[in-house]
Order: sequence, then structure tokens, then C-alpha cells
Amino acid sequence: MNTYDVVVIGSGPGGYVAAIRCAQLGMKTAIIEKYATKGGTCLNVGCIPSKALLDSSHHYEDAVKHFAEHGIELTGEVKVNLQKMMERKASVVEQTTKGIDFLMDKNKIDSYQGEGSFKDKTHIEITNEKGETETIEAKHSIIATGSKPSSLPFITIDKERIITSTEALKLKEVPKHLLVIGGGVIGLELGQVYKRLGAEVTVIEYMDRILPTMDSAQSKELTKVLKKQKMKFALSHQVTSVENTGDEVVIKAKDKKGNEVEFKGDYCLACVGRRPYTEGLKAENAGVKLNERGQIEVNEQLQTSASNIYAVGDVIKGAMLAHKAEEEGVFVAETIAGQKPHIDYNLIPGVVYTWPEVASVGKTEEQLKEAKLTYKVGQFPMRALGRSRASGDIDGFVKILSDATTDEVLGVHMVGARVADLIAEAVTAMEFRASAEDISRMSHAHPTYAEAVKEAALAATENRALHI
Repeated sequence: MNTYDVVVIGSGPGGYVAAIRCAQLGMKTAIIEKYATKGGTCLNVGCIPSKALLDSSHHYEDAVKHFAEHGIELTGEVKVNLQKMMERKASVVEQTTKGIDFLMDKNKIDSYQGEGSFKDKTHIEITNEKGETETIEAKHSIIATGSKPSSLPFITIDKERIITSTEALKLKEVPKHLLVIGGGVIGLELGQVYKRLGAEVTVIEYMDRILPTMDSAQSKELTKVLKKQKMKFALSHQVTSVENTGDEVVIKAKDKKGNEVEFKGDYCLACVGRRPYTEGLKAENAGVKLNERGQIEVNEQLQTSASNIYAVGDVIKGAMLAHKAEEEGVFVAETIAGQKPHIDYNLIPGVVYTWPEVASVGKTEEQLKEAKLTYKVGQFPMRALGRSRASGDIDGFVKILSDATTDEVLGVHMVGARVADLIAEAVTAMEFRASAEDISRMSHAHPTYAEAVKEAALAATENRALHI
């Protein structure tokens, strides 16, 4: 029987990063993955393939709608080759997942393919596709089994017409009318992909705004922009039934007045969240407790009720984000090694990869009001930037919230081109507890989108933005 210092169950961003850090710290490490390729949801059916399709569809939309204004004239019809687009996406996924295999080999981490389940606190049984089993011993274990798409009790996901994000990433045709249940990150990103490719898209959302967990100014701005792109929204609508009638999907919902509304389309994408995935883990054999939401219970050290077993990522509480899982993977590895790492969950950014992009870190204005904190607001529109006008990306803004007394930055919220990258500046500033004035006095290259961060900081500092 092979014995390890650490065994990681699951090879998504939380799992494979935890394994690498454990190996770097000198621990004999193994990783168990149920599926044929490593990388988990993110690399196989999440972050990476969705970004590949977002980029491909963005290129198509630019060719159809924007090339002419740049003086680029195309002869003949511009067509979508969906099969080629999907093949490119698959190639990106393959390169990325193979990169994980390379990293496992480089760090001398033993890989096992099969379903890992606990026999007890220190023994893990691995069952492969043929039903063959082997057992390994682990001094410490890290559970990183991730999540699966959720559904509603009355929705039957048939994977044909009524689909989840997994199926939406490999459709063989562009829908005529895609009905999206849920105005969160996944629904908006995939909705925009198919809108660009020619589908009519209607987003049906239970709350009164899209992106309900982000700052309301971002929700308002993105709604305005997506409506301009001809996406339709049915907000404050509670879906009551979803039926596949053969070549059509019929959704019934109640609006905020209680009236029944009917929507018809050829595909329905259900994006109502994700749930922790622990099936087959046999956590109870190791004394690992789950809460009422199916999440693995952990303490501040991400230790489960079994002291030698830890859990990270989507399977525990908190935002289901790949980079959150990575931070937790490193945190646990260093904790096992006897170090004193830290994670500030307030400073884990959230990003939506629509165009324009949306990015946030820290507290929203709604949260500050609820906490009865006094704060200042500095906001700067992207359209006032020379760089934005040069590229034609004039939608959006940067908004900085700072403490009214100390001027410490409490939250930064952005909508615009490349804000998924810009948000790192805000995270860095907040990690070092910068004030809005600190940011305002940093030199930002001209012309860049990042100048909006400086200008928003100036606006929060005595309302002295220079370019509005």
C-alpha cells in the first residue's frame, strides 16, 4: 500500500494547486481525479471553455459590427462556423488540462484516476472505471471535489433542450431563442455568447436586478449595455414550470404582480447556481460532517471535523470561484506544513467576463449602508478616457468607496474593457490598506483604461477628478 503525507481528492484549481504547494513544501503528495482529464469544472466545463467561446464570439461580433468603422472592409458574407469554434474551444481546454499533467509530473506528484472514497480517516479507496479498487494511506487529506450545476425541483434537465452550462458549451447549433433562467455570471456570459452568434436571448431572473450580489450600480450599467445589445430581461419573475414540448421549451413564470407570464424558445439554459459535490466520497466513514446545504463543515484553518482532513473550494462555504479555491489550496498546504498563512475573504475579487467586463472587490455600497458606515464615493466614466475612445469601448465606470474618516478604500467596483485585469490594482491597494488619496497620487500610464482607477480615486478625494 502506498503511503503519502498528503492526498488530494479532486484536481480542480483548489486541488491541483494544493497538491503543487504541498510538493513544494517537501511533502510526499498524491492527487486523485475521477475523470480522464484534470482541471475540474473550471478547466473542462467552466472558466476556460466559456472564455474561449466569449473571445471567439467577440471576434465575430467585431467583424460584423465594428470592422467597418475602423476602415476594415470585408468582401463577402461573414459566417459563423460553430463546429470550428467548438473545436478551437476544445483545443484550448486540451492544452490547459495537459498543462496540469505536466505540473504534476514536474512536482513529482503521484496521480490516480478513479473515484476516491474514505474507508476511514487515513485510508482512501480508489475505484476506476472498470470497477477495480486500490487503497492508499494518507497522513493528511484535502477534499477538493468541487460543485455541480443546481436545478429547481420542477426542472428536468434533459441535456437536449433544457440544458445546464455544461451542455451550453457544446451546442451543435446556434439557438433561435435561448431562454436563460438566472441573471448571474454564468447565464449572462453564455447568453452573450449566443446573442453575438445570432440567437435571441431572454434572461428570466427572480430578483429585481441581474448580478444581485454585486454593487447595484454595476447591475444597472450592465443591464443598460446588454439591452443596447438587444438582450431581453424579465426581472422579478419567479419561474414555476419548464416544459420541453419537442422542438420548443415553454417556461411559465409569475411576475411581481402575481400574473402568469409565458416564454417560448428552442433552448432553455438553467443557471440557478451550483451545489457542492460530495457524492461517492463517503465522508461519514472518516467522521467528516456536512451542513444542511451539503457543504463540508470547516473551521478557520479549513480543517474538517476530522482533524487530519481539510476541504477547499466549492465544496465548502463561500463564493464558488476558482481563484478562491486556489488561495485555499495554498493556505491548507502551508497550514499542514506548520506555517501561518492567511486569507482575507473580503479581498477576493469577483469578475463577470461579459463585454464590457464587470469586476468587484471589497464592500458594495449596499453593504456599507447596511453596516451604517459613513463613506465617500468616487466614480469616473470610461467614456471620458482617451484610451476608451480610441478602442471604442466607452461603456462603464470605475467606482471607489472609501471610509469618510480615514479615507481607507473599502470597495472598488468596475464595469468596462479589461476590468477583469484592472481589479488586481484595487486588490493590491486594499491588501496594503491604501487610502483613495494613495491611489490618486500613483502615476498611471496614459492612455490606458487604468487611468479610470486614478480618476475615481481623485473623485473620492475631495471630488477632484481631473477629466470630468
